[in-house]
Amino acid sequence: MADSSRSKGRPQVLIVLAIVAAASIALDQIAKYLVVQNLELGEVVPVVGDLIQFHFVKNSGAAFSIGNAYTWIFSILAAAVTVFIVWFARRIRSFAWAWVFGLLLGGTIGNLIDRLFREPSFGQGHVIDFLTIPLLPAIFNLADVSITAAMVLFLILTIRGIGLDGTKSQPEPVAAAPGSDAAAPDAAAEPGDREQA
Repeated sequence: MADSSRSKGRPQVLIVLAIVAAASIALDQIAKYLVVQNLELGEVVPVVGDLIQFHFVKNSGAAFSIGNAYTWIFSILAAAVTVFIVWFARRIRSFAWAWVFGLLLGGTIGNLIDRLFREPSFGQGHVIDFLTIPLLPAIFNLADVSITAAMVLFLILTIRGIGLDGTKSQPEPVAAAPGSDAAAPDAAAEPGDREQA
């Protein structure tokens, strides 16, 4: 019965994963479109005072603009991660894990779209970044937010011991060491007691 219920739940889990990924991609690309259409490159616009600001930049590297000369490598890595998530998704039976992989997939594809189709060329496009918080030394986008949220949720589920099937792992009972009192409860009994038994 348990295997049957899990197999029935699998399509719904995959649907949730797909919806989360699609929503993440849509929000990311719409936000980037609005930024490109309404802001000048390098322009800074306060959103919530100095707490959150729009700062339009084009990033050819990874986080913190590392590896600007290797944009095509990041494109290949993002494509590989996308393929892996799609392949791995068949193992997921938990809605919580569907959110993890949906957010990760959506964020990865959101930035991959930029690298594939934005200037200067296919596979070497610059990612549109526009969000900045003074406490963080980086400018990021909604795809990055999705990936970060996926990592936070991943840590929470892992710490709580929630498996891909949604069940919580139970700690193994500690076995008594051979020769210990617990392993040989009759050892403490008097010889006379054993004879009476």
